[in-house]
Parts: sequence; structure tokens; C-alpha cells
Amino acid sequence: METEKTTGLESHTQAQTAEKWRKYLLPVGLLLLFLLNILIFMEKFGFNFVNRYYKGILILTFINIILAVSLNLINGITGLFSIGHAGFMAVGAYVSALLSINMGEWGFLPPQIQSIIEFPLVLILGGLAAAFAGLLIGVPTLRLRGDYLAIATLGFGEIIRVVALNLGITRGARGIPGIPNHTNFWWAQFFAVITVVIIWNIVRSNHGRAMAAIREDEMAAEAMGVNITYYKVLSFTIGAFFAGLAGGLFAHYLSYIAPRSFDVLKTIEILLMVVLGGLGSITGSVIAAVVLTALPEVLRFLQAYRMVIYAGTLVLLMIFRPQGLFGRAEVDLTVFQALKSRAAEKTKSQPGERGGNGDSA
Repeated sequence: METEKTTGLESHTQAQTAEKWRKYLLPVGLLLLFLLNILIFMEKFGFNFVNRYYKGILILTFINIILAVSLNLINGITGLFSIGHAGFMAVGAYVSALLSINMGEWGFLPPQIQSIIEFPLVLILGGLAAAFAGLLIGVPTLRLRGDYLAIATLGFGEIIRVVALNLGITRGARGIPGIPNHTNFWWAQFFAVITVVIIWNIVRSNHGRAMAAIREDEMAAEAMGVNITYYKVLSFTIGAFFAGLAGGLFAHYLSYIAPRSFDVLKTIEILLMVVLGGLGSITGSVIAAVVLTALPEVLRFLQAYRMVIYAGTLVLLMIFRPQGLFGRAEVDLTVFQALKSRAAEKTKSQPGERGGNGDSA
């Protein structure tokens, strides 16, 4: 009996510690991001605080955040088991790259304006192409469940890779060189933030609650009137869109893509970020994407041993935290909600004060 009480107290203390830790995670993260933006912005004034190598790691981190968060919508929030995310990434990468190379002069816009509009436009078109592929694949395959769905999505990813290997327009195994190098820190950060905000709001909407209901108990959700097929396809299509967007950023960062960049190992890498962060946790996906992108670079000085340490770290995390770093928990927004409520109270009180002064006069 005493042992049970002690265990209960320990778990309660751990929960309280986790709550306090999560409360300050978002403010600290935003502060670090703000400082990072200032350091990189100072380049315009001749101060080079962040060199090209570290900026490259930051860009890849933002791309991986988009991939991890979008796959978490499918696997973590909706409870599907997709391992074809690299296929959607490939569709977005190839479509946006080919559009960029063959876009040419528009004529009706000055070149300076075209250069600003062209890049986000080709990224969105690449994302839409990936979303369309997700819709085509999702409608027939999402009737499958568990391992069967995983095999079907894995097959799709391999089909995309093999098609890219054999099509003349994709130049086969040689890949596509000469892609405009448009992806920089600012664009990658912008699209990563947009992705997180959109998916965060989807998860907290009625659509997100329907997806979570499917994850918890598909039969019960259907009995309650949830359109199972619609929400599965919607989740799959949205996830595919953002994977295609990330693929476009990836292509315009490296200025070269080839089919080998989108093999099954790429999907496993993205899936690892989702599982490590916690299935169903957007916060976990973001943190895991940052950690798993930076860790191999941090361990680079160890050369031959770095991949052993990297793999060992992941194994230990899976043993001691099988639910992932965050499980299904998210950052605590109470700090921002308190600030918002205070601002609202001040806004309400100001007109009242002016009205009171007017009456006395």
C-alpha cells in the first residue's frame, strides 16, 4: 500500500515537473528563434555570425520539420501507417524543379517581381501535384488498414522513384542539375512556420477531432457519424501537400535532385522523427526534427563512431521513452493565453474609462 502511494506521488511529481517544463518551452524556443533571426539579419550590415555551413543545417532542419509535422498528421493524429512520404516529397521536388527551369520570362511582369513570385508559386504547384498524387493513392488504398496500408504506401513511394529513374524528362539516374538556388534561411523558416501553424489549427478544429476519433476507435467514430473515408483521404492529401512543399524547398536548396534522394531510407528517416517526438505530438515532431538533423553534425568530429553513437542514442530513447519524447503532449500555451486575456481586458476598460470621464464633464 505504501509502495503504491510512493509510486503515485512520484508520478504526480514527474507530471508537475513536465507541466512546468512545457510551460516555458514555447517562449524559450521563440526567443532562440528570434535571436537566430537577428544574427542572420546582421549579415546585411557586414556581420557574419552564422556561416554558410550552419545556415545549411538550419535550412535542412526547417525542411525536416515540415516533413515530420506533415507525416505526424497522417500517422500520429489520424492513426494511419504510411511509409510513402518520400514519394510525395519526390513529386513536389520534381514538379517544382521542372517548372523553375522551364518557366522562362512571363512578359507581363517586370523580372524583379517575377523573381519574387516565381519561387513560392512553383513550390505551391509542386505541393498541389503531390496532394493530387495523395488523393489518387489515398482513395483506393485507405480502405486498407495496418500493415497492408504500409505496404501499399511503400509500393507507391518505390513506383515514384522507379518512374523518375526511367522518364526522359526527369533525366533518369543522372538527375536534374541546374535548379535555381532559391531556398534560403528565410524561405525555409517561413514555410516551416506556416506548416506548423496550419497543421496545429487543423488538429484543434472539428476536422482534427474527427481524425483523432478515427485513430482511437474507427468503428466507434463511424457509429458516431464521422465520415471515415473522407477524413482519411483529407489527412492523407494535406500531409502529401506539405511533403511536396518540402520537396520543392529541398530541390531548390541543393540545386540538384536524383531518384536516390527519395528512396525508402528517406521515409524511414522522417518516420523516425515522428516516432521519436511522439505520435500525435506536433511539438514532439518539431523537437525531434531539430535533434535528428543536428545530432549527426554535432557528432561529426567522432568520424567513424558518430553513426554508432547516433544509433545507440536512438535505441536508448526508444527503450526508456517508447512513447517518444512528448507522447501526445504539446507545448503549454497558458503564458500566451494570459497575455491575450490581459490585452483584451485593457482594451475593454479603455472605452469605459473615456465614457465615464465624458459623463462627469
